[in-house]
Parts: sequence; C-alpha cells; structure tokens
Amino acid sequence: MASQTNHPLPNGYQLNQYTIEKLLSSGGFSIVYLACDAEGRPVAIKEYLPAALVIRVDGAEVQINSEENLAVFRHGLKCFFEEGRSLATISHPNVVGVENFFRANETVYMVMQYVRGRTLQFHIQRHRQEFSESFIRRLFTHALNGLREVHAKKLLHLDIKPANIYITMEGKPVLLDFGAARQALTSDAPRLRPMYTAGYAAPEQYKSMDSLGPWTDIYAVGATIYTCITGTHPQPANEREAEDRMVPARELAAQSLSQDLFDIVDWCLKLDHLERPQTAFELQKALMREVKDLPVIEPAANEVVVDEESLADRLKRTLNKKIF
Repeated sequence: MASQTNHPLPNGYQLNQYTIEKLLSSGGFSIVYLACDAEGRPVAIKEYLPAALVIRVDGAEVQINSEENLAVFRHGLKCFFEEGRSLATISHPNVVGVENFFRANETVYMVMQYVRGRTLQFHIQRHRQEFSESFIRRLFTHALNGLREVHAKKLLHLDIKPANIYITMEGKPVLLDFGAARQALTSDAPRLRPMYTAGYAAPEQYKSMDSLGPWTDIYAVGATIYTCITGTHPQPANEREAEDRMVPARELAAQSLSQDLFDIVDWCLKLDHLERPQTAFELQKALMREVKDLPVIEPAANEVVVDEESLADRLKRTLNKKIF
C-alpha cells in the first residue's frame, strides 16, 4: 500500500500543556513540531505518525487506514513509547534531552529539549573545506561521549548521520532523532519498507536485528566522518556487499589530513562488524591521538585550509543568524 501524506497539527493547537507553534520536520514515521510549554519555554515535540499505517486528513486524531494494520501500529506505538521512557533516563550534554512523553489523539508524543543551532549537514554543505583535522577529531570525540552514554543504557541510536547531529550555538554536538523505535517496528512488520538512511546504515541493518550492536552505530559515525571529509556519503552498505566500489576518503579529501584519520574512517566502515571498533570508547581513544606527530596527506586539489580558530569564528557567526 502506498503511504499517504498526513497533515500536521495546526499552528496554535493546544496539545496538553503545550502549544504548537509550527512544523519543524516530517518523515515517514513521525512529525516534529516546535512548541512552547505553559511557561512559554520552547520545546520540540515528536509525534508518532507512520504514514503507511494511519491517516489524519482533518482534525487531530489519527485513524488506522486498514484493520490489518492495527496490530502493527500498536506495536510501533509501544516501541515509540518505550524509547521515550528509555531516553528520558539519559541526561547528557551531547544527547538531546527527553522531558516528557504522553498519549493523545490516539497516538504518542515525545517532548524533547529544543536545540538551537544548525545540523552538521548544514555545516558540511557550507564549510566542509574549512574543517581542520583537529576540529573533526574534537567534534566526534564529544559526540562519542553522548553515544557512550546511550550504549551504557543498552540503547542504540541506529540513525546517526549529519542531519541528526546538531551543533549548538555554543559549538557543542548533540545527537538527535533516534531510530530505535522504527527499527523495532520494521523488524516485526516485514510488509513495511525498512527506513534506512542510504550510505550511513551498517550492513547488518539490512538483515537481522540479532547482529545489531554498538558497532552498528560506529559504522554510521565512520560514514559521517567520511562525509565531513568528502562532502558525500560512502556507497550504501548493501551495494558494497554486492560489489564494493566505495572510493576511499583519502582520494576525495579537500583538506590536508593525516593517514591516521583516513585509517580510522576505513576501520569504522568495515563490512564485517567484528572488524570495526567494538565500542564507542575504542573509537574515541583513536580519535584522541595527538595529531601533530602524524604524517599528513595533502589534498589532491590545491585547496586553502583555514585554521580551526577561524573556522570556529565562522561557525559562530553562522549560528548567530536566525535559525528558523
């Protein structure tokens, strides 16, 4: 069945103690709104709304589009609710905070900290050639602090990519938009098309839930670093397993970077999950190695590399502009 497009809740809609201000983003499984709480504080609210299963044309309540989808929807709703409850136990500066979750309109809502900033994807598109090696290493070392906390709670992110890493106004990376709930949904609902992000999903995400682990998120981190270096994601993992034609990051780099960093990216992107770093801490230790003593690979093109301090100033100026 082809999925329909569901209408978001209207601006000004009162959802429990929250007032919807506007739509932030929408996808196949959820809609995210900017809202304010009773004290006028901004929050982000994520609504569970799988377009393949439910419909909301007018009003607020959602309806199952066919009786056969009822059990699948309820299972996904339960997983979404459990994800909110699990994420609410995490309090870490590099993980988006979940403040509340509740049922309404025959579905579930997750209230999250509203992060002011820009996505890493935005900065890659605008400033990639200015990313120094120390900037890349520091950014992902901090992001991995958050991922270690997630894994310590026996959770997986399962959708790490540049669009799901925010850089705050203060320059801090924050992990957003966990994919655990929809992964659980698709595992028990084979008639739903799995929602992987091509180029960032590890090979095991195309197969069985049994082989997922911290190494699955490590693959996505490696793919995200690859994108920081090259401006594009690596060849999708399922295609690589059929015929590995992935161009090494060192061949596409526009910056002067060390062989060590390229080796780290290659390590993360191993198709065999046993050959990757097995924990976020293991990868973190590699990224924290001193850069100054490592041999540097010059870019193929004669690009001007901006130092890290200049880049930080540039990012700050960009972030201080109106975000939405």
